[in-house]
Amino acid sequence: MMSPPAAPSPAAEISPSELRLRFLDEVGQQTRSLVGAVEVMATTARMLGEHLNATRCAYADVDGDNDRFTIRNDWSAPGVPSSAGVYSLDLFGPQATSNLRNGRHLVVRDVDRELGDDGGGRMFNAIGIKAIICAGLVKHGRLVAMMAVHQATPRAWTDDEIQLVAEVVDRCWAHIERVRDAAALKEQDQRKDEFLATLAHELRNPLAPIRYALAILRRDPDPASSRNAKDVIDRQVTHMGRLIDDLLDVSRINQGLIRLDIHSHSLRAILEQAVEAARPALEEGKHSLALHLPGTDVYVRADEARMIQVVSNLLTNAAKYTPDGGKVRLSANVSGVEAVVEVEDDGIGIALEDQGRLFQLFTQLDHGSHRSKGGLGIGLSLVRTLVELQGGTVEVMSPGLGHGSTFTLRMPLSEADAPEHSPLAVPTVKNTARRVLVVEDNPDGRDMLVQLLEVCGHDVRSVGDGESALSLAATFLPDVILLDVGLPGISGYDVCRRLRESREASAATIVALTGWGSQEDRKATSEAGFDHHLTKPVELADLERVIASHQ
Repeated sequence: MMSPPAAPSPAAEISPSELRLRFLDEVGQQTRSLVGAVEVMATTARMLGEHLNATRCAYADVDGDNDRFTIRNDWSAPGVPSSAGVYSLDLFGPQATSNLRNGRHLVVRDVDRELGDDGGGRMFNAIGIKAIICAGLVKHGRLVAMMAVHQATPRAWTDDEIQLVAEVVDRCWAHIERVRDAAALKEQDQRKDEFLATLAHELRNPLAPIRYALAILRRDPDPASSRNAKDVIDRQVTHMGRLIDDLLDVSRINQGLIRLDIHSHSLRAILEQAVEAARPALEEGKHSLALHLPGTDVYVRADEARMIQVVSNLLTNAAKYTPDGGKVRLSANVSGVEAVVEVEDDGIGIALEDQGRLFQLFTQLDHGSHRSKGGLGIGLSLVRTLVELQGGTVEVMSPGLGHGSTFTLRMPLSEADAPEHSPLAVPTVKNTARRVLVVEDNPDGRDMLVQLLEVCGHDVRSVGDGESALSLAATFLPDVILLDVGLPGISGYDVCRRLRESREASAATIVALTGWGSQEDRKATSEAGFDHHLTKPVELADLERVIASHQ
């Protein structure tokens, strides 16, 4: 009688591919819950090194020069020293550099026999490597990271081992990408929440002095107190207007909607106007301003209004982060084909590690007590973007906290020695009364505007919707119509079109009075038949100018 055949051993039934899949699954389970890229790499390196019974398993980041790489951490077998450090890839020989930079794995079974000293063997031997499998990560044509399994003795790597290392590394990097994306999304959400909280703070802050000033105007008849209260209201409203303008500029830049009018302009005129714009901030901090300009005027190719905005922003920033009674210096000179403008202060300075991210959008540095100075973290980001759109550069230099800062702005010189366009003559505004129709759905805004125009001597009527505007225009026969675009019922665009078709108001000067101010918004009002487009809040001088333009 024949005896039954012996049962096969469990190990004999498991193929190398099955073992590989089981190990990959185990690595996935061990790293799935990890939330940090460093933890993912460390766990993967340990498991891979132990599974292959290797001497060491290391991972490295490659610098932007595509040569120097840093092994920040590794797994090593007991008694084996770490390979952590900074290395030059070129020292590991042409085979290593060629394979890794071109996205191919480096597989060496015997360093001395295959590479020799001149082929990189000397460097491998220096850190105790006699055999290696190294996989590189190439992104956008550049080597950015590596992971390698080291052996202290020659080793005949099998195809299954090489494939295993490749798959583990690919999965590890894919996992790390997901982890980093999740972290970036979390940081983005956190920055958004911080931004919204800061925005609410920045918009609420000016309301307190405005309310206090209004209370003074109601209760204190003293003319000096009244003047001071009015000045406070004016300053705070101006501050809020600039804040909103900055937010709108960020939106326009992100949508590619910002337009620049680049011509040859006097640098001296730009700087002088920037100083005037920043003067309230400088005077509030009791700072002294030293102005150093070239003996002869210099002309730059730039958008004049935007350059005034850039320089005044830098001056205001210097005033904000310099203790009261500090010194601010504004200088300009010529270097080659560039005009160089420097804004220097003796303020609180910037830590070296923060200078690289200072121009990033919504960046808020922790300056201790100066954190209360406020701001949305958009001013310097706007500065850099506007400067670069005009072909210039801006950079910051500070020795560190407590040692002040210097912002250096470089702009291309104009080939012309004079402005390409002569300044437009500003027409003298005659104090001639006009019949003005105000169409505004905000009652407070409408009433205040009506009172202001009546103080200026105009005959004014007002309504809060489009249908009423059409009816009143037919009987009032206005010279000028100040028309809000966002009206209930009929839009301001449709009201304007119908006014143009009417006999009574077709010749009126129609002005769009709106909070929307992009190029597209201006194009839309022009196509609807508006003569002018004014963005709220409107300066009285601008309002008087367009009213006086009616013939």
